[in-house]
Amino acid sequence: MIGPTPLLDFFKRGEVARDVRLLAAQGALAPRAYEQLAILVLLVEDADAEIRQIADHTLSAIPQAALAVFLARSDVPIGMREFFADRGIFPDEIPTIEQTDDPEDPLIDTAPDEPDALEESDEARKGVVQRLAEMSFTQRLKAAIKGTREMRSILIRDTNKMIAAAVMSSPRLTDSEVESFARMSSVGEEVLRMIGQNRRWLKSYAVVVALTKNSKTPVATSMHLMSRLSTREVTMLSVDRNVPEALRRAARAKVEEATRRK
Repeated sequence: MIGPTPLLDFFKRGEVARDVRLLAAQGALAPRAYEQLAILVLLVEDADAEIRQIADHTLSAIPQAALAVFLARSDVPIGMREFFADRGIFPDEIPTIEQTDDPEDPLIDTAPDEPDALEESDEARKGVVQRLAEMSFTQRLKAAIKGTREMRSILIRDTNKMIAAAVMSSPRLTDSEVESFARMSSVGEEVLRMIGQNRRWLKSYAVVVALTKNSKTPVATSMHLMSRLSTREVTMLSVDRNVPEALRRAARAKVEEATRRK
């Protein structure tokens, strides 16, 4: 299921520096499959001729069989199907569940896993925080997508919103990590909004509870999610002074209504 596309949104808004666009055109960023393809489709129309050429070459290097299977997914936008149809690539026959159950992996990855490689090198003696602090922006961006769990837990709080977006676009991101992010008061509001808009992550009741109780979660998101909480959780929410007053009042009203109905 294709959810929010935080990294792609930066490319759509034209807020991405040339060196990062070049990495993406080369297939070196390797976020989740849909975002990767959508970014490459954007970059073949880039104002920079070199980036256009490289992006086109990268798209051509993706195995057509893999593309055909991916395009057969019911949630792939018609515009993307039309783009590849113009290139002579069409959706495969209806794929099996096994082929489409978790289509997170990128379809092409042209860069080595440098952050992970560091774990086996002399650099591993340094603290992860120090190593990340010494990285350039593009290195941190790659670490956000392809690095270790510990790196993601640090970079999700990065002051640069694009770095945090890259973490949320990582195909290595696990549901347990998303739950931990949902509990964090140190992440940006945008991260919590991303989680609250992703139906896959919201299948986890623990994520729903964590988001609703997080004081940084946008109130509109918390209000919407409160309807999915158990009576016990709503009761606790009604007296929780760490959440916004509007949410606490709404929870209290729900508790009072439930009491009257008994």
